[in-house]
Amino acid sequence: MKKLLSIFMVLVLGFSLMAQTDTTKKSSPPTGWKFGGALPALSYNTDVGFRYGAIGYVFDWGDGSLYPDYLRSIYLEASNTTKGSGIYRINYDDKAFLGSNVRMLLDFGYYIEQALDFYGFNGYESVFHPDWMTTGTGTYKSRMFYRMDRRTLRFMPDFQIPLQGNKLRLYAGIGYLGIKINSVNIDKLNRGKDPADMLPSVDSVPGLYELYQKWGVIEADEAHGGNMGMMKLGLIYDTRDNEPMPNKGMWEEVFFVSGMDFAHPKKYRYLELVLTHRQYFTILPKKLIFAYRGSVNYVLAGRAPFYMLPFYFNTKENIQDGFGGAKTIRGIMRDRLIADGVAFGNLEMRWRVLNTKVLGQDFYIALSAFADGGIILKRHDYNLNFNVAPSAGYTPDMFFVSDPQIIKQPHIGYGGGIRFALNENFIVAVDYGKALNKQDGSSGLYIGLNWLF
Repeated sequence: MKKLLSIFMVLVLGFSLMAQTDTTKKSSPPTGWKFGGALPALSYNTDVGFRYGAIGYVFDWGDGSLYPDYLRSIYLEASNTTKGSGIYRINYDDKAFLGSNVRMLLDFGYYIEQALDFYGFNGYESVFHPDWMTTGTGTYKSRMFYRMDRRTLRFMPDFQIPLQGNKLRLYAGIGYLGIKINSVNIDKLNRGKDPADMLPSVDSVPGLYELYQKWGVIEADEAHGGNMGMMKLGLIYDTRDNEPMPNKGMWEEVFFVSGMDFAHPKKYRYLELVLTHRQYFTILPKKLIFAYRGSVNYVLAGRAPFYMLPFYFNTKENIQDGFGGAKTIRGIMRDRLIADGVAFGNLEMRWRVLNTKVLGQDFYIALSAFADGGIILKRHDYNLNFNVAPSAGYTPDMFFVSDPQIIKQPHIGYGGGIRFALNENFIVAVDYGKALNKQDGSSGLYIGLNWLF
């Protein structure tokens, strides 16, 4: 019921925006700084639950000649989800930084994950037991067994400097991530619950995060997060005909990420390569588009602490949670692939089944079919001192697969989606994906904005 309600609310939001935009379209183009409006932040994601809150936009339209494009924008968000996550974020996009042709994207935010997914390292090398999280089974342990608490303070200014027109751009940035990780706050989650529905404490039933600390898989100096300084440098090559839904062209990124934990600069210091290729083909003009994406995130040197491995870097949004879930491999569990080297890809057919006008504005409905997949390229090495009291009933094979070939097996999700788009750039998105292997979960429903790539 919550899923259906969230879909309905998002669609109502989209059509209410049509009426607002119609007024703008009939008048002369806006100029200067204008308040773009405050809107409900409504979406649904199997990984994080139903999101509710508010977002606001402010635009600098310049002299109006670029409309519907803008010179600068400010995006504000304050939202929470039914699964305990929260976003408090300011994003500033300046396409004419200090009067130049340099683009600056500044992201500042605080992110709360009350129950962040954690399934171990190296994909299938770590065994997943869904029954341990399912009440009523004889093997039930806790609904929070594969969860931990993460709080992230993020500050990231990035710059894109044209080198050849606007197609080839130098990409450079710095950043700071302040990450705090702890056990899930069981007492908070149990407030107001009936005794039969209460979660066991981590002292009586430790989860995977607690067990990994006990066994030395997660070392003490990285177990509770850290303060990470970052630098990024690389190139972007972009020949897309438009950003919201490209019909043709390609979008390439290759850059290096250098990270260092300020408290342990000698131990946790690393260099990572990020390589992403996206390409778009028109099969039938204004009707059928084929798009695909391939991406590699690979630690070339040094050691990255475990709390940095779930992040997927890109130039569109600086940094996102991955690998698995809404933004990378739809249908499989979020953060199922955590390793020093991960590759993933997406194949997607996009069919615009309806192109029309609503209130005098362009409007389309599109269906999509997709197949997503990922694979481990480089293991995350760890120590293991499997020293558990016999009464706990655990054996190593319950958690770790000894076959080194297991990590070479791909993680695959597949499914379809629908898009409702106004004037090509306001796009309400619904995707549903299924996992091919039960070790990756069952399925995922994702409701939000825009095409995935």
